[in-house]
Amino acid sequence: MNDNSPLKLNTDFSTYSTLQKTELVEELMDQYGEALLRLAYTYVKDWGKAEDIIQEVFLTCFLKINTFRGEASLKNWLYRIAINRCHDYVRSWSFKNIIPSNMILNFIKNHQPSPELIAITKEESYMLRQTILQLPLKYRETFILYYHEDLSIRDISSLLDTKEATIKSRLHRARRLLESRLNNESE
Repeated sequence: MNDNSPLKLNTDFSTYSTLQKTELVEELMDQYGEALLRLAYTYVKDWGKAEDIIQEVFLTCFLKINTFRGEASLKNWLYRIAINRCHDYVRSWSFKNIIPSNMILNFIKNHQPSPELIAITKEESYMLRQTILQLPLKYRETFILYYHEDLSIRDISSLLDTKEATIKSRLHRARRLLESRLNNESE
C-alpha cells in the first residue's frame, strides 16, 4: 500500500471480525501513526506521553470502529480522536502542574523545504519551533494542522468543530503572534 494514499474501505465495519479489525488498525497505524504522534507531541510536549495518547487513539479505533459512520475519512476520524485525547490531557491536573521538559528535536517534516525554510539557519529554525510551541493552544493547533499536517481549512474546521472563518482568523493571528515574537527575539 502506498503510504500517501487514503485507505479505500467499506465504511460498514460492524461485520468485521476481530482479525479484520486488527489488520485494519495495523494498517491505520502504519499509515497515520507517525503524523498522529507528531500532532500529539505539539499538544503535550512530551514524546512519551504523546506515544501513550496515540496508543489510546488506536485502542479506541479498534474498540469503536463499528461506530464509524463514514461522514468523514478515517484519517479525519483518527485526527479527531487524537485531538480530543490531547485536549483531555492538556486540561488534566497533571499536565497543568508538571513542566514539560523534553525539547522538540524534529518538528518540521522531512520534505523539500520551502524557500523560507532554506534561508533559516539551524538556530533560527530551533527558535521558530520553540516559538510555535509557545503559542496559545487554539492558535498552535490550527497552525500545526494547516502548515505541518497539510490539512485544508475545511478539514481543520471539521476536526475542531469550529467555523471556517474562525480557523482563518486563528491562522492569521498565529502568524502575527509568531512574527511579533520572532522579531522581538531577534532584536
